[in-house]
Amino acid sequence: MLEIENLSVEVDGRQLLHHVNMTINSGETHVLFGPNGSGKTSLLMAIMGFARYKVAQGHIAFKGQDITGLSLDERARLGIGISFQRPPVIRGVTMRQMVLSCLKGGVDKVQLEELAAKLNLGSLLDRDVNYGFSGGELKRSELLQLLVQSPELVLIDEPESGVDLVSIPLIGKVINELLQKERVRTRVNAGLIITHTGHILDYVHANKGYIMVDGTLICSGNPREILDEVRSNGYRGCIECRK
Repeated sequence: MLEIENLSVEVDGRQLLHHVNMTINSGETHVLFGPNGSGKTSLLMAIMGFARYKVAQGHIAFKGQDITGLSLDERARLGIGISFQRPPVIRGVTMRQMVLSCLKGGVDKVQLEELAAKLNLGSLLDRDVNYGFSGGELKRSELLQLLVQSPELVLIDEPESGVDLVSIPLIGKVINELLQKERVRTRVNAGLIITHTGHILDYVHANKGYIMVDGTLICSGNPREILDEVRSNGYRGCIECRK
């Protein structure tokens, strides 16, 4: 589904990612750990194709196609979707208008109402996008847009950030739906999730985990074991282990 080879990325002339290699197969979910400012979000932005994130070296392939030179909208049309950690407020555009513009995969207006109700967003559909939304509402707004886009590769940036503990199970349930976790034999969709606290792993099964420090992947393995190590020794312990 996704293959990243020797990827180095610059923003405003400063290199933020260094020789990143990653492969995510169809049906797999991978998680990315790391301290603040380590380059995790930059990796998602580079995969999605945000123009500010310049590929200085390496390649990104999606379903066997080299997408390194494609624009953000071209990648979205191919089937890549992203949920932001801090999505922007869009004044003058309602949630309903935004979501209707994203409709794909046979979702109609009636189903839209049902999806919004499932995410406890029915009362927000006629408000400006993300304007005055709480942390949990922002995350659920992002997931609603992803549900109607039906991407095959889902990039999710810290789904538990700013969310109360009561709301995390609902967010986990929707992420599982996006990733087709209810399917075993026919699962296709894949995901890359950034998590700082690891709470989302209580609700979403991941196949592989990584630790990123200073724009470099320094470790990979069982995501639960990695999380336990981080909780016990912090990221400093991971850096010392690498040495």
